Amino acid sequence: MFRKVFGKTKQDANPLPTLHKLNETLEMLEKKEKLLGKKAAAEVEKAKQFTQAKNRSSAIKCLKRKKLYEQQIEQLGNFQLRIHDQMIMLESANATTETVDALRSGTAVMKSMNKATNIDDLERTMDEINDQTESMKQIQEALSAPVGAAADFDEDELEAELEELEEAELEDELYQPATTAPATSVSVDVPVGRQPTRPPPQRINREEDELAALQAEMAL
Repeated sequence: MFRKVFGKTKQDANPLPTLHKLNETLEMLEKKEKLLGKKAAAEVEKAKQFTQAKNRSSAIKCLKRKKLYEQQIEQLGNFQLRIHDQMIMLESANATTETVDALRSGTAVMKSMNKATNIDDLERTMDEINDQTESMKQIQEALSAPVGAAADFDEDELEAELEELEEAELEDELYQPATTAPATSVSVDVPVGRQPTRPPPQRINREEDELAALQAEMAL
């Protein structure tokens, strides 16, 4: 059953022409229903006139024709209900068909995508990415490695030499002689026109500091 409904092509199962035909028929029935309603109303007016004229037989005939018109109006109403029901069913079937077509198209696309990106291709691609990443790391390590004379340096030896320098610097700070407080200056009258010359401060270089530290250590 589903194959009969959904197995046809979209062109064969297109409900738009049928819906258009049903809509035209519905409009025709509505127009005919209005016309019969006017005729029934006219028969009622005639029956009233014959009643006033005391012509009962003619009035009854008018009422009979009115009944016939009303029966036709009722029948046309049933036809319109049938057409409305048919249109609703076709619109629902069309929506179902469009949904099935969309799902079928989506499934076909998914199958095509799965064929284009299967698990084997994905794993192979990931392996290639990992290989290229590892190769790039090796290249970077090779470029950052020391070359020439710098490659022969012993890192442990350099660390030990640095520690010796730090210890020597610490010893220099410990054995640095304390500087004496400056003497209190005494004001001396100086003749006008002559200014006392200030002796330059005595500088103690590093060798003198080390000599003083050595003498202090020997005194102990």
